Amino acid sequence: MKNKTIRIGTRGSMLALYQANLVKEAIQNHFPEMKVVIQIIKTQGDKILDVPLAKIGDKGLFTKELENALLNNEIDIAVHSLKDLPTLLPQGIKLSAVLERGEVRDVLIASDNRKLNELTNIDIIGTSSLRRKAQLLHFNPSLKIIDIRGNVETRIKKMNEKYCTALILAGAGVIRLKKQEAITEYLNTDIIIPAVSQGIIGIESRENDPFIDSITVLINHTPTWKSALAERAFLRAIEGGCQIPVGCFTIFENDNFKIKGFIADINGKKIIKKEFSGATIDAESISIKLANYLLNQGGEEIMNKIRLTHE
Repeated sequence: MKNKTIRIGTRGSMLALYQANLVKEAIQNHFPEMKVVIQIIKTQGDKILDVPLAKIGDKGLFTKELENALLNNEIDIAVHSLKDLPTLLPQGIKLSAVLERGEVRDVLIASDNRKLNELTNIDIIGTSSLRRKAQLLHFNPSLKIIDIRGNVETRIKKMNEKYCTALILAGAGVIRLKKQEAITEYLNTDIIIPAVSQGIIGIESRENDPFIDSITVLINHTPTWKSALAERAFLRAIEGGCQIPVGCFTIFENDNFKIKGFIADINGKKIIKKEFSGATIDAESISIKLANYLLNQGGEEIMNKIRLTHE
């Protein structure tokens, strides 16, 4: 294997490069003599920074170009924040491994270090996520929320330039960039349920590639893999082809499994939230059961209304 070169495809942000280098390091820990190179590929999501994600649709927005490079044999693996990766992958591509999960929670970064329950209707909170927006407004309908795009550094810079007074970001990204000193509060999952697979680094590869499979199987983190499969099963059962505020997270404890999930309308006035639990061996079927429960309790109606507004 020492004469082989592994080509890792990634976006070019500092966070994406950090995550790609974690994968490179994991590979070289098992194959120290193997050459591993990182190739930066610009995605549509990197090019369109002045439009809210909800208006352009984020399914594949940060992944399509990387997947095309895989299919064209320009790279051997693609590295993503797994929460950006659609549950339905192009033919010929598979999710082949994940690294150990980082922080699952969202975090608040406030310009004056206040906590979420101290923010008022004078404050302006920046986030590009409908999931966060809906839950924030459910928590406090008087909050002012604006769209903010760009990488972690750009968003913090915008806040410091008074574009907003606070930010909500994925904690894992902030920590990986070693900016955790900026974090004001780790947000309780009873208030803000994370995005599906938040904090997980996912690795895509081509199907029927035994050489790459022999590598990814060694770097795959099994406990995180179980969480990824369960949470993606939940999302696959929910997805209705439109932007909806939805999220979940899982906990595995020995042979016990828990999943908490929600669906909400965009303004946070109606939120359907539930936790299911059972045996670890049944994690994926329990996750699908939770998704169907949320849909039957009003989630389907919420999705239909959102579809109408997007037509």
